[in-house]
Amino acid sequence: MELTLSEIAVHVGGKVVGNHDYSISGVSEIQNGQPGTITFLANPLYTKYLSKTDADAVFVNDGTLLDGKNGIVVQNPQLAMAQTLALFFPDAESKPFIDPLSAIAPTATIGNHVSIGPGAVIQAEVSIGDWSRIGANTVIGANTTLGPNCTLHPNVSVYAQTIIGNNVIIHSGTSIGCDGYGYVTMDSVHEKIPQTGNVIIGNDVEIGSNCAIDRATIGSTSIGQMTKIDNLVHIAHNVKIGKGCLLTAGFAIAGSSEIGDYCTFAGQVGVAPHLNIGDHSIVAAKSGITKSLKGGKVYAGFPAREIKEHNKREALINEIGKLRQNLDQLIKSELDK
Repeated sequence: MELTLSEIAVHVGGKVVGNHDYSISGVSEIQNGQPGTITFLANPLYTKYLSKTDADAVFVNDGTLLDGKNGIVVQNPQLAMAQTLALFFPDAESKPFIDPLSAIAPTATIGNHVSIGPGAVIQAEVSIGDWSRIGANTVIGANTTLGPNCTLHPNVSVYAQTIIGNNVIIHSGTSIGCDGYGYVTMDSVHEKIPQTGNVIIGNDVEIGSNCAIDRATIGSTSIGQMTKIDNLVHIAHNVKIGKGCLLTAGFAIAGSSEIGDYCTFAGQVGVAPHLNIGDHSIVAAKSGITKSLKGGKVYAGFPAREIKEHNKREALINEIGKLRQNLDQLIKSELDK
């Protein structure tokens, strides 16, 4: 498949610089550019590769960076790259098919054009929306609802009474609706608290591989629309995640905490129970959140503080180390006299 720069520019809403009719056959990384492809420059750290790349065209947000090279000027080069990848690698169309080796309860409602893979189990009173795809060996518990155009990859476990919206993607190995970690201790005995609630997942959510989202003790654990969850994330019982959040690998949040809209959490962030985190918060990697945080700020460290305060404390620790070295040298010189 080949597309001209003009055709790509129309698709991404950009402006061609150079030869409008130049043919492009794919997308490559700027540091490993391949002839005949288009690449992109989004991170300034990669500017050093621009003059050396073997790619024949580049997405940039400033045409002067091209310096005689073919390219397309766009507002967001990374987005343009994503849109162009979709052109060259469209989703493979397959005819909807329900494998005879799947097990579907007679009371389940299966929409139009649904695909169900071998070994999948669809329990009683489940409802699956049109054009949804259920992978091999995936289990959907009783009284669960899936909206249209959902994709559950192989080996996903969805417990009973889960509510899943439209256009949701859940990757392999993930468990939705397992019991929350709830016990009450009396006389050295840990008594299990029944987990009687459910999980609600909004529209356009994507959940990575090997995640665990616990059902509520009472009520619902909820994931807001358009939130994107990386692999290896744990969301405990009764947690509320707002819309448009980005949760990256290793993120874990304890029970009954609430996260506002459009929050971003870098890798291995931990959140203690019963906290509130405001809208548009950003939390740096490996931070530990031990108290509620106001929205619209950037946080880092353990315990998490506003990043300016965190950086000041880190700088102070470094200065203390230097002072200690100077003091040791001074003491040594005095002793040598």
